[in-house]
Amino acid sequence: MSRPFLRKEAPQVLRRQGALLAAAVLLPLVTATQAGAAAPAARAGTTTPAGPAAVTTPAQPAAACAYTPAVPADNYKGIPDFDPVKAARPFSATLRTSQGAITFKALTDKAPCTTNSFRFLAEKHYFDGSHCHRLTTARLYVLQCGDPTGTGSGGPGYSFPDENLTGATYPAGTVAMANAGPNTNGSQFFFVWKDTKLSPAYTPFGRVTSGLDVLKKIAAGGEDDQNGPGDGYPTLPVNIKHVQIRKG
Repeated sequence: MSRPFLRKEAPQVLRRQGALLAAAVLLPLVTATQAGAAAPAARAGTTTPAGPAAVTTPAQPAAACAYTPAVPADNYKGIPDFDPVKAARPFSATLRTSQGAITFKALTDKAPCTTNSFRFLAEKHYFDGSHCHRLTTARLYVLQCGDPTGTGSGGPGYSFPDENLTGATYPAGTVAMANAGPNTNGSQFFFVWKDTKLSPAYTPFGRVTSGLDVLKKIAAGGEDDQNGPGDGYPTLPVNIKHVQIRKG
């Protein structure tokens, strides 16, 4: 099973088109890491029209940010600390991939727990050498990455709570967490390359500022449909060489 939004297992959910489309589409964004191998069909029932902004909710209180040990622990780098002052510091991340560079602005003010985790993993070279394992091109338009195993079932060895979900939408350029159900975030995330309707169940934590053309090129290359029409591994290999974090 593959979970683009989830882990690789999510893709299976997407296979079931029709009624599954709504649920499946969301499932892919889940990271199977915390939910085990099963694709979390979590909250796929209702979808919310994509809007101009990906986030509209204030960040959760610092007390709500806790990183809990979880399995699997692939390419384990430890568990991040959370300092609300440091976590609030703005930064941008540039993914140097085999298809080109993709840069996004982290929403540290909206999703501090999530962005703190991403920065921690990036600075530990967690994503280096991994590849984006899922591309969807039918009703759901995302490229899912962040699994060092490339199977859609990998995770960093910890999970953390959802953030920034109230009123969340997923227009092109959104960067959000994949998950296996509520509060099961790990390392898997996805880029939205075309406006997509999803239930507000996947933490939006970034906005692409450069490289949307790269994402569209990858999408145009198609996928192998291993999880059903329009859902599989990208035909154009998307290998992440390095993730560079820049302050500000």
